[in-house]
Amino acid sequence: MNEQKKAVVLLSGGLDSATVLAMAVNLGFECHALAVDYGQRHSSELKASADLSQSLGAASHRVVRVDLRAIGGSALTDDIDVPTELAEGIPVTYVPARNTLMLSLALGHAEVQGALDLFIGVNAIDYSGYPDCRPQFIAAFEDLCSLATKAGDEGDRFKIHTPLIHLTKAEIIQKGTALGVDYSKTVSCYQADEQGQACGVCDSCRLRRLGFREAGIDDPTRYRDEKTRA
Repeated sequence: MNEQKKAVVLLSGGLDSATVLAMAVNLGFECHALAVDYGQRHSSELKASADLSQSLGAASHRVVRVDLRAIGGSALTDDIDVPTELAEGIPVTYVPARNTLMLSLALGHAEVQGALDLFIGVNAIDYSGYPDCRPQFIAAFEDLCSLATKAGDEGDRFKIHTPLIHLTKAEIIQKGTALGVDYSKTVSCYQADEQGQACGVCDSCRLRRLGFREAGIDDPTRYRDEKTRA
């Protein structure tokens, strides 16, 4: 009998990463979920991540702590207001080097676990213009994996799976719903409160709300002010 392949899945606790975990489990991987406490504005998404790991069938769940508030430079890690209006260019919610850091941690965890597959929920369509969500970045990091690791030096090849990268938010929601993801357990808001209730006005809330509307699926998001659901 073939041994089940292992994978490390980056799981923030948001809508996209929950969908990716469900996809990886559905593909038959033994999934080891990795959440990163990087000093973000709230901890409710980390709690959501732990709950999702359990409900979606991850084999393990680990939280790594890295203080990106020591660097700052983002509305998520610094004393900068989260914008409620769309702006041109890369928004202030971009966290410098976040995906590079997270993939590096996932790569290290994968080596220890004996896994060659990494999953991340980056998206190049319904996203906020972050440069580290582009296919070119993923391809470059995949090359780095072979050069920077003992496993790569011994001839193994890592694969970074980005199953959402060319999907709209509505398509992501439809796929996740078909796989049984309970989106009421997810937290996407940039400034959710400690109970995980969403502000309803940030860019992430806007994209999420529009995604449910276009998918034709009732939005299960818990908003602090239900008026923002409309």
